[in-house]
Amino acid sequence: MIGSLTAVGLVLGTLSSEALGQAPPTTPAVPHPDHTEQPEAKTQPEALNQTEQFQQIEQPLWIKGIVTAGGLGLISLELWWFLLSKPKSRQATTQGEIQEITITVDGGYEPSQIVVQTGRLVRLKFDRKDPSGCLEEVRLPDFHIAQNLPLNQVTTVEFTPNKSGRYEFTCGMNMFRGVVEVQAEALNSTAIASNFTPTSSAESST
Repeated sequence: MIGSLTAVGLVLGTLSSEALGQAPPTTPAVPHPDHTEQPEAKTQPEALNQTEQFQQIEQPLWIKGIVTAGGLGLISLELWWFLLSKPKSRQATTQGEIQEITITVDGGYEPSQIVVQTGRLVRLKFDRKDPSGCLEEVRLPDFHIAQNLPLNQVTTVEFTPNKSGRYEFTCGMNMFRGVVEVQAEALNSTAIASNFTPTSSAESST
């Protein structure tokens, strides 16, 4: 292959040298002593073409209005989403001493705000449906938990909150967030009623 290319190059070189040898010599043009070269004036079409290249394109007013309205609408939507929209909270289901709830992981966490009571085991069941790498891990830094979430599986995370407050859980990249709101356990009304002994009217009269 290299030899063939070399041979073709030699043949072309020979032909070009023969063509140059046969071409009649050209004599350079000698300017007249009284003649001074002037720059060629640009023709009118060339000047118009250069002017058109730098001409500003004016957009119709209605197009500008649509673009402006669309931009303002997107900004308003983002502000509402991040500042004004409040996630709906959901109470965990209590079974004995276990508080349990299932959280769907799909473009975020649903529900993203969970209400539990102090002093009882909390069992969060993460059902991951989103294949994005950001959601392949969930972290609860206040409880020192970092758990991988396999795709299309339910993964259980357990902890026992002993203090009321709001505890955040996030994805591995800290982009999606949720909150576990721990409330102090309310006093049981039935226990209060059983411990209260009413005084009879006969005893009060004596």
